[in-house]
Amino acid sequence: MTDVVVTGIGVVAPNGWGVAEYWDATLAGRSGLGPLTRFDSTGYRAHVAGEVNFTPEEHLPGRLLPQTDHMTRLALVAAEEALADAGADPTTMPDFSAGVVTAASAGGFEFGQKELQALWSKGPAYVSAYQSFAWFYPVNTGQISIRHGMRGPGSALVAEQAGGLDALAKARRHVREGTALMLAGAVDGSLCPWSWLCLSRSGTVSPRRDPQRAFLPFDADASGGVPGEGGALLVLETPDGAAERGQHRHYGRIAGYAATFDPRPGSGRPPGLRRAIDTALADAGIGPSDVDVVFADASGVAERDRAEAEVLGAVFGPRGVPVTAPKTMTGRLLAGGAPLDVAAALLSLRDGVIPPSVHIGRPAHPDLDLVRDRPRPARLGSALVLARGHGGFNSALVLTS
Repeated sequence: MTDVVVTGIGVVAPNGWGVAEYWDATLAGRSGLGPLTRFDSTGYRAHVAGEVNFTPEEHLPGRLLPQTDHMTRLALVAAEEALADAGADPTTMPDFSAGVVTAASAGGFEFGQKELQALWSKGPAYVSAYQSFAWFYPVNTGQISIRHGMRGPGSALVAEQAGGLDALAKARRHVREGTALMLAGAVDGSLCPWSWLCLSRSGTVSPRRDPQRAFLPFDADASGGVPGEGGALLVLETPDGAAERGQHRHYGRIAGYAATFDPRPGSGRPPGLRRAIDTALADAGIGPSDVDVVFADASGVAERDRAEAEVLGAVFGPRGVPVTAPKTMTGRLLAGGAPLDVAAALLSLRDGVIPPSVHIGRPAHPDLDLVRDRPRPARLGSALVLARGHGGFNSALVLTS
């Protein structure tokens, strides 16, 4: 199979703007979680979020601002950084040789709320008619494609937390089929009242007000996840294709991938995460003993964390592989969380260090070799990134140096 490598990374995260700032903060254990400031959360169940501090006028042309929402602006900035990091300018490439695949799950809520607010002035009948439509807002792909002249394959995927890995896998497939360059991943998040109500009523979001105690995956005091915004976009190419345009450096190879879906509740069948891991490792041509670190999904919901820990124990053995969850510093970024983990994993492979999981004081799973409090130097040649989405989605991605 054709090798597909990552030649550029762009990051927007609650604890760091851009790859360098994000990575420095992550290795230092600096969290971006804090009290929600975007609106008054007094009447809601949840109060802590991972917000990205962002002044769009400082980063984007003024003409784009009326056409875009907060999430899309973040994605445009990440796309620009990723392409610059790869030294790629799609406008100089042949037509249809560069494309975009992104993922999202809740970003359209902010756009939709503004539309509903505008409609409200016309009367409840208009609002009722508008709410009767189910819709998704895949604007990131379109805006990025237009801005950078990327007229090749383009699509947007929806699989909640797992969607960002699915987008990278789809982009890998396009590169293997002949597209010279793909920009893929996700920047997601929707910190607006409509979205916050939906998220907080799901029963998976922590009600705690202390940012250091709100998101504690794999901890005995776990009380749920913390929503955040941001993510990462990555440039995918073949090594030869990158070299032809003068780029000889890459972060790593996307070596394996698999996606599964959980069986219906009450069926008695096991969740699909184990099968996703096994299939991704087979796709990469490696076994469990070849994996040097796992970037866990780390939901923060005790039952889901227990299920993930049990699967990791079954695949790798007790304390058989280091496990980390740097998302403890950003929150769960919906579709953007897994691509950000991929970015962190690639930087780990580059620098020979595993980033920590912070604030976890009472580990609930002694058989899990959880990297806590401070970075762990290690010889790393491969990493496994896991993501699970609401409703039963499971995705696994294998990276090699």
